[in-house]
Amino acid sequence: MAEDTLGQDFPMQRQCPFEPPKEYERLRAEQPISRVRMPDGTPAWLVTLHEDVRTVLASPAFSSDLAHPGMPAVNPEIRTIARQQRPPFSRMDPPEHSFFRRMLIPEFTVKRTKTLRAGIQSVVDGLIDDLLRKSPPVDLVDEFALPVPSLVICQLLGVPYSRHEFFQQQARVILSRQSTREQVGAAFTALRAYLDTLVEEKLHTPGDDLTSRLATEHLEPTGELRRQDLVASCMLLLTAGHETTSHMISLGVTALLEHPDQLAALQNDLTLLPEAVEELLRYLSIADYVPSRVALEDVVIGGTVIRAGEGVVPLLAAADWDPKVFDNPGTLDIHRGNRRHVAFGYGVHQCIGQHLARTELEVAFSTLFTRIPTLQIAAPSDELDYDHDGMLFGLHELPVTW
Repeated sequence: MAEDTLGQDFPMQRQCPFEPPKEYERLRAEQPISRVRMPDGTPAWLVTLHEDVRTVLASPAFSSDLAHPGMPAVNPEIRTIARQQRPPFSRMDPPEHSFFRRMLIPEFTVKRTKTLRAGIQSVVDGLIDDLLRKSPPVDLVDEFALPVPSLVICQLLGVPYSRHEFFQQQARVILSRQSTREQVGAAFTALRAYLDTLVEEKLHTPGDDLTSRLATEHLEPTGELRRQDLVASCMLLLTAGHETTSHMISLGVTALLEHPDQLAALQNDLTLLPEAVEELLRYLSIADYVPSRVALEDVVIGGTVIRAGEGVVPLLAAADWDPKVFDNPGTLDIHRGNRRHVAFGYGVHQCIGQHLARTELEVAFSTLFTRIPTLQIAAPSDELDYDHDGMLFGLHELPVTW
């Protein structure tokens, strides 16, 4: 049973970019459920074992609502703003969450994603064409990793890509742990205002895009969807839809280049691509502590009593490196064949865009390493500019040559 004393500060920083914080391993072995101090000084429970993490994420005894009292927050400013307005559907509880998920899931099924693959391939090919016209070294984040998901999500939502720098800037402010309340509030306000105007445009001149379909089929004439909820849903998909995949592309490229045996195996047999993507998702686990929860009732997890109103942080990276589930978890092995990772979460709140993300990653990795087989990082990996300050782990820039 975990000690009921307030432990160390959270979050903890990675010492090696390709490993979770060292403390996770000790906690998993010695104190799999432990108490920590969040940035605002409030206590929360850390959950580190794969089995316990999945239990918390799947249990209706825990709330996902950011505005719920006791909800732990790595950036308290986001929680404060969430209490002043409706949360995005990813931070709602059933039955509200169920309504939004049922409405959106047809747009993100495996079948629907397959129809988008040719368009994603076209985006990737065009960006690599542009990349090859430049003289190396080139920043792969700015020239490839960020534009791929940005272009795809803009096309999906019917958002002009000409505004992508605006969206990326606002998303980085919202996702940064260093942002002040005023900065986060201003970013939310700017994004909301733009997307509200976009919804109005789609109502009058709808196109073949997700925003138009939601506006014309669910906002009007049925009225089943409130305008503020449509705007919030678009905001979530726009910000989450490019930051996560962008980080996975840049870090995935780096990880493969740092493991030449794995890259060679992939280049020699592209049928390994789906398994390689799953292994990179597990190995990197960039959204480590995004799915925080708060207990709605007293509940026992792993022999520890968590009281109603207490915050819980299920650590996805700790779960994905649990040796009880993954043999030699610190080894990148694209032949692993174990898809039990929780990189996309687990339970009813599992990432709705996971099939789209997988497709983007498959197309990005296969095309990049096929067309530029001599790709190399133009700096030692330990000297790269990693993003330790965001809600997601990633790279600010990745200089490459070929």
